[in-house]
Amino acid sequence: MEVIKQLFDMTALGELASSPGTILMLLIGFVLLYLGIRKEYEPLLLVPIAFGLLLANFPGGNMGVIPATLENNIEHLTLLEIAKEYGIMNFLYYMLIKTGVLPPVIFMGVGALTDFGPMLRNLRLAFFGAAAQIGIFTVLFGALAVGFTLPEAASLGIIGGADGPTAIYTTIILAPDLLGPVAIAAYSYMALVPVIIPLVVRFTVSKNELKINMKEMDKKFPNKVPIRDIRTVKILFPIVLGTLIAIIVPSSVPLVGMLLFGNLVKEIGSITERLHKVASGPIMNTATIFLGLSVGATMTADAFLNYKTIMIVVGGFLAFAISIAGGIFAVKIYNLFVEKKINPLIGATGLSAVPMASRVANELALKEDPKNHILQYAMASNISGVIGSAVAAGVLISFFG
Repeated sequence: MEVIKQLFDMTALGELASSPGTILMLLIGFVLLYLGIRKEYEPLLLVPIAFGLLLANFPGGNMGVIPATLENNIEHLTLLEIAKEYGIMNFLYYMLIKTGVLPPVIFMGVGALTDFGPMLRNLRLAFFGAAAQIGIFTVLFGALAVGFTLPEAASLGIIGGADGPTAIYTTIILAPDLLGPVAIAAYSYMALVPVIIPLVVRFTVSKNELKINMKEMDKKFPNKVPIRDIRTVKILFPIVLGTLIAIIVPSSVPLVGMLLFGNLVKEIGSITERLHKVASGPIMNTATIFLGLSVGATMTADAFLNYKTIMIVVGGFLAFAISIAGGIFAVKIYNLFVEKKINPLIGATGLSAVPMASRVANELALKEDPKNHILQYAMASNISGVIGSAVAAGVLISFFG
C-alpha cells in the first residue's frame, strides 16, 4: 500500500482533482488544438499557443510564466538566474516577449511576404484601411466604461485591428497581465473572419451595393495618372512611408519600420534575395514558434479564469465587428459624393487579416455576380489595414505607454 501511495503521489491525479480550474484550462487547450489542427484556424500560431497553454497547466511541470510581482522580483534577475530558478518558459518569455523583440521580427517576415502593388495601383482604396480602425477606439472607450484602466482598455481595443503581432506588442507594453487572453481573442477572431465578415455584411450592405462591379467602374472612369514604373514605386514606397511615419508617429516605428524593411528587401530583387528568403522563412518561423509557446504559457488558471478574460473575449468580437462596419460605412459615405462607386465589401477588408479578409469579400461578391472579381481591389484596402493597425498601436502606446 505504501508503494501504491508513493506511485499515486508521483502522478498529477491528486492535484488535478483538487484544481477544477486547471482541468478547465487543459480542456481549453485541447479545444484550441482541435481548432488549429482540424479546422485549420490560424494553425501556425494557434497550435503553439494551445500547446504552450497545456505546458503551463500540466501540474508539476513548472512551465507556466510567472508574472513579475514585488514578492518574486523576477524582472530584476539575470536571464541565467530566471532559467535556473523558473525554467525555460520564463526564460523565453522574459528574454523574447517581455522585451518586445518577437512581434517586430514577425512583422519583418510579414513585410517580406507582402506585395503592396494592389494598394499602390488603387491608392484611393487605401484610405478605407484607416477607416476600419474605428473599432479599436470605440471599444477602448467602452472598456473604460466597464472598469478597465486606460492601458488595459487600449490593449483590448487593439484586437479590432485584426493583427495578432500588433495586439501582442501593444499588450506587452501596456498591460502584460492581459497578454494571454488578448492573444487568444485576437487570433481566434482572425480565424473566424470568414464567419464575422458575412455576418456584418448581411446587416449593413444591400444587394445592389454588393453587385457594384469594380472592373466596370475602372472602364467607365479610368485612372488619369497610371503608374509607368511599378518596380521603382514599390522600392521607393517603404523608404518614403517609413520616413514619414517615423516623423509623425515615432512609437510605431518598431512595427511599421520592420514591416517596411522586410518589404524593401523583397522588392529590391535578386541582390537582396538571400535576406528576403531568411526574413520570410527561418527567422519568421522561429519567431512564430517561440511567440506562440511563450504567450500560451502565460495562460495559467489563476491568470486566465477571471472577469477580465470574459470581457476581453466579448470586447474583442465587438472590436472586430465595429471595424468591419466602420470600413463599410466609410465606403457608403464616399459613394454619396462620387460617380465612380466602390463596392462596400472593399471597406469590410480594411482590417488587417491579410489575405483572408480579401478572399472572403471576393467570395461574397461572386455569389451575387459570378463576374464580379474584386480580390485585387479588396487587397488594396486589406494591406493598408496592416499599416493602419500598426500606426494605431503606435498612437495608443504614445498616449498610454
